[in-house]
Amino acid sequence: MDGVVPICCQVSYAVDMTTKGTPGRVIRVDNETWTAYEQACKDMGTTRADDLRRHIHRQIAAWRKRQRDAGAARNIAES
Repeated sequence: MDGVVPICCQVSYAVDMTTKGTPGRVIRVDNETWTAYEQACKDMGTTRADDLRRHIHRQIAAWRKRQRDAGAARNIAES
């Protein structure tokens, strides 16, 4: 099989594997930061995945509130 490039490689993280039915996502974080983040999450009694999900949900809730507030302000201005 000369000239054939393998299309798979071994990685140290799960790809497309989940335990709760949600799709896996890949993000770029250097190893030192990722390891420190894991320890920080353990100290808080959570996992990196749960902490990231909570952060994402907070960001979305804040964004939606800003969208609602902007819409309400437009409605007041137009009335």
